[in-house]
Amino acid sequence: MDVRPYREDDVAALAAIWNEVVEDGRAFPQTDPLTVEEAARFFGEQTYVGVAEERIAENDSRGNGENEGSEVGGESPTQILGLSILHPNNVGRCSHVANASYAVARDARNKGVGRALVSDSLAQLAPCGFHGLQFNAVVASNHGAMHLYEDLGFTRVGVIPQGFLNKLGDYEDIFIYYHEAIA
Repeated sequence: MDVRPYREDDVAALAAIWNEVVEDGRAFPQTDPLTVEEAARFFGEQTYVGVAEERIAENDSRGNGENEGSEVGGESPTQILGLSILHPNNVGRCSHVANASYAVARDARNKGVGRALVSDSLAQLAPCGFHGLQFNAVVASNHGAMHLYEDLGFTRVGVIPQGFLNKLGDYEDIFIYYHEAIA
């Protein structure tokens, strides 16, 4: 698996993965899926978008076309597994702190894709001019994400009681996490 910068021809696959997370209703605040046109604008506005992909062997039948990347320079086709977005958490005097979101395709979860994407985001902070990375809303029931972030050195710095309304209509706490940029 590799993580590379986003290309315009990734839009449809990234929108499909993003929309899976929105549909799950357990992590993102959005309730409506992105159209491909909205996704093109959204991903194009980010400071950095990372794309996790793996090469598909010629005899591998896993690809269903939805999350497939393209052949580049005669290389074998790839399967897009997930994405990250990185952008300022706020404006002006707070714009040196980044925020990020991650979406991993359902069939690629629990396979190290999230770790690769978060690690790539941390590596991109300083080159993008950020001093740190803040997560504003890690949902309390997202135990895998919390374990991953803490394992990668993030510090939980706060809690918003009942700050997230999940798909089932239940309110859950959300946690704020922070990690300084790697020098």
